[in-house]
Amino acid sequence: MNPDAVFKAYDIRGRTDTGEIDSELYFRIGSSLIGVLDTDRFAVGRDCRESSLELADSLIDGILAAGGSVVDLGEIPTDVLYYYSGSHDMAGAVVTASHNPPEYNGLKVCRAGALPVGEDTGLDEIRQAVIDFLPPIADHGSVVQFDPVPGYLEHIFNVVASSSVGPLKVAVDGGNGMAGIVIERVFERIDAQLTGLYLEPDGTFPNHPADPLQEENLADLLNLMADQKFDLGVAFDGDADRAFFIDDQGSPLPGSTITALVARSVLEVNPGASIVHNLITSRAVSEIVAEHGGTPVRTRVGHSFIKKIMADTGAIFGGEHSGHYYFADNYRADSGVLAMLFVLRVLTSSGKPLSVLRQEVERYAGSGEVNYRVLSQEAALARIEEEFAGASIDRLDGLSVDAGDYWFNVRASNTEPLLRLNVEAADQERVDSAVEKIAAIIESET
Repeated sequence: MNPDAVFKAYDIRGRTDTGEIDSELYFRIGSSLIGVLDTDRFAVGRDCRESSLELADSLIDGILAAGGSVVDLGEIPTDVLYYYSGSHDMAGAVVTASHNPPEYNGLKVCRAGALPVGEDTGLDEIRQAVIDFLPPIADHGSVVQFDPVPGYLEHIFNVVASSSVGPLKVAVDGGNGMAGIVIERVFERIDAQLTGLYLEPDGTFPNHPADPLQEENLADLLNLMADQKFDLGVAFDGDADRAFFIDDQGSPLPGSTITALVARSVLEVNPGASIVHNLITSRAVSEIVAEHGGTPVRTRVGHSFIKKIMADTGAIFGGEHSGHYYFADNYRADSGVLAMLFVLRVLTSSGKPLSVLRQEVERYAGSGEVNYRVLSQEAALARIEEEFAGASIDRLDGLSVDAGDYWFNVRASNTEPLLRLNVEAADQERVDSAVEKIAAIIESET
């Protein structure tokens, strides 16, 4: 057992190497959650991976052994866990490896009220408790099974009224992940027509990896949309907390575009509200928020940071480049299904195709995220800072550099020896030139 291999970034992430399941580790985590989170009530869910049932059972056994009580939610999307935690004021955990390959697994944890657990808000303490583990001495707790999906459906349609979605044609690729648990029941309640791909949950992901951030995994959805006319395409990741969108012309949309469109829409009914965006979304996001009377709030990448800033500022919405969208009315948690409903509402109210709407908010060219393997992240970042010493630099998250005719952010990966680069400029030629220049600096340190 290697606890440090499980605790990565802001989630508790794990891996089962070639099918080897470390149930003892999950038992320890379950027992440790009781003391660290200072609660004995937990909701527990899981995704459809072949290892998830055994790991969830071990997690539950650990909680019970420490005297906790568990509501077993079964197989659910991650945002259903957040809904249940928020609506029942109960800490929660879902066994999932999100978009990662089938042999991986992990865990996402939240405090009561769907509050995030980050490095400074309990994750480090959980790690240490697992390492220093002592078998619990307590009365054995209790567990009950419960289906949270009906309540979840009522909740999301309290956030976005079903009547606000018109008769649109929508293609959805569930990626054999957890979206398939709820998506057909969502479409039963709206006028939009669903055509689905791979909606049956299957933890072996037989058709393609459940990672729509990689464009090759959108191929089947794009082919379907090329054969028929659709107003919108939606691809969900493995645990369905992220959604990726394709317009009526079969062109994928960056997360920044969706963030800007949803922000503009919610500001129409919440004038002056704060909107959170991470620092590598397009600068068009903050410009559009300000132009529509809102207050843009810039933050680090990652859900624990965004949720905290939303709480601190009273923000009503937050968006990330990676397809995570957060809603104040959803306990400040991210939800791919809610993001889809908001986009459908925008399409319905505007009467315009998405290929036209996106042109209203896409102002710059971007590189997307480019990854570079390096020997030393620190040395490479120092070299970049040295080369751009005359530019405007901030260090909110890695290095953000304003070089005049372009800007970029470069950050160290938390889990791999990589640097992640994002560049934006007025046109693609400037972007390509900047990427070439920065790549040369990074590669000089490899």
